[in-house]
Amino acid sequence: MKEKKLIYILNGPNLNLLGEREPEIYGATSLKDIESSLIEIANENDTAISIHQSNHEGELIDLVHEASKKADGIIINPAGYTHTSVAILDALLAIKLPTIEVHITNIYNREEFRKKSLISKAAKGIICGFGVKGYIMALDSIKEILKNENK
Repeated sequence: MKEKKLIYILNGPNLNLLGEREPEIYGATSLKDIESSLIEIANENDTAISIHQSNHEGELIDLVHEASKKADGIIINPAGYTHTSVAILDALLAIKLPTIEVHITNIYNREEFRKKSLISKAAKGIICGFGVKGYIMALDSIKEILKNENK
């Protein structure tokens, strides 16, 4: 029997407030709704996922380190840490797992400070501006990356 690939899905600060925080920007879908959709899709596609959210930079770094020992890839929405966290970037660069960076909004079409992602240097790809569907696109993309790496 083929072993399922494990993908860690990491969500940064304030994403626990999705659905209630600035719905005109981030929409009405909650993080729990996103998680439910991702679990359903993963189960249909013989993929295992481990979903986490933290408002604390160090906890996200610990999860990146944990993923290096347990997971095959990472999907990360670093939220506000996108633009500020050299430490999360360094953790991702150190572990060398395929990583997809995802954002609900188009960060390049927002305030000037949001247009620079430190995390992108560690990502195989970035998906932004497609709303919560970006998570599904990221899951499809990371599965494709892993499939191609195993050829």
